[in-house]
Amino acid sequence: MASENGVDILEGPSHITTGTPRPVQPVKTIQLGDSVLLRLPNGDVKPQKIEKDCSVNLGKYGTFYANDLVGQHFGLTYDIVDKKLKLAPPRTLQEVEDTDATNELINDGQAVQPLKLEHIEALKKAGHTASEIIQKQIDQHANYSLKTEYSKEKYKKRKEAKYSKFFTTVIPTLFNVCDYWYNKDQSRLRDIRPDTLSQILNLLNVRPGGRYIAVDDASGVVVAGILERLGVLTQMNFKKEVVSVMSSLNWATGDEDYAPLLPPTDTPTGSFKSDAQRSRIVKRRAVHSALMQAREELFGGEFDGLVVASQYEPFEILQRLSPYLGGSASIVVYSPYVQILTDLQAKLRDDPAYLAPAITEAWLRRYQVLPGRTHPLMNAAGTGGHILHTIKVYDDPSAMSVLVHRQKAKRARTEEGDVSLVTTPNIASSGEPSDSQPTPTSGEQAANDPSIAADDGDTLRS
Repeated sequence: MASENGVDILEGPSHITTGTPRPVQPVKTIQLGDSVLLRLPNGDVKPQKIEKDCSVNLGKYGTFYANDLVGQHFGLTYDIVDKKLKLAPPRTLQEVEDTDATNELINDGQAVQPLKLEHIEALKKAGHTASEIIQKQIDQHANYSLKTEYSKEKYKKRKEAKYSKFFTTVIPTLFNVCDYWYNKDQSRLRDIRPDTLSQILNLLNVRPGGRYIAVDDASGVVVAGILERLGVLTQMNFKKEVVSVMSSLNWATGDEDYAPLLPPTDTPTGSFKSDAQRSRIVKRRAVHSALMQAREELFGGEFDGLVVASQYEPFEILQRLSPYLGGSASIVVYSPYVQILTDLQAKLRDDPAYLAPAITEAWLRRYQVLPGRTHPLMNAAGTGGHILHTIKVYDDPSAMSVLVHRQKAKRARTEEGDVSLVTTPNIASSGEPSDSQPTPTSGEQAANDPSIAADDGDTLRS
């Protein structure tokens, strides 16, 4: 779905309206060909495609057959026992009771744990489970009883991450996929965090039934977000029919003056020599029809929004695509660098076709949420990028401000004799208004001086 060199046109299904609740989707189970995220004991996430009769290797955590996951629900936890999966019971959060114990007298040397590595390997070969091995380590730990309750919980979690062989299946929703790629390779998504993506979609005002233009160099994550808000995408395991509401164009075919060079869609004789030739001609006609339809849809304009997350110069993109937007359409431009957006903001402020361009920075801080142990995490990302938002308006030079209309109405009432108007103010000898004559307001000045009224109207429009 990425369009690194072009434009994506997305249109929501017409039968879905903003006021219509989205139908309840059936609970989806894991099927052959699906991609699944596997969360390991140490917190890492590994993507895996489920194929028939294939084995999945999780490194030190073990190996199992992918067929065991077919038909199972997402979100379940499994233990790997002899290359087979055993469903693990759900774990609940336990309240930790604070005690008077402290860690100041603890000396964590090698002598406090007499259970050596060779002993642990022997226990593994003997068939002991990870929980039994951890319990033996706790029983033989010389200073375990001196630890605080919070330190004991941390100790257990470290050992579970080291010796346990369980994993949890995670449904590949847009949030989970975006979070996975952000933690693995930020540059692939142009530093778009899940919270940044949500802000982009909210500012773009994506809704079912809308029509949007997307310029996406972030591996298609912005396009996927729009499809999800349109109501046609629930998770990243989707069929080809899901993207039927989307059309893609490159920059050349998106130019109205460009004539696409396409191979011939008819034979010289009007008949087909073979089935292979017939198949090629049918495919060419389908490609030609789809291209012409996408061009007509783009050039028809009146789109509800434009989003840009590209490495190219954003002002040139806006100049190219903003004529196809309707009135009050939202425009959102994302960039990892604030200087690019500040330059764009300065240019948009000089153009009356763009209303109130503003820049925001996405910032996120994660918290550990546990009973009695809720606190912010020590490490966090420095930034999630910057977002510029503005609204497309129609610049009408003949439009006048409300103030001018009021002055016209006042003049009309004056001519009818409803209001008497003093046109000769008392002027002091020094050239300044006298104390008995109030200084005219800006509205009165505008009524007496047409040039002031015109300037005031221009100011309000800009």
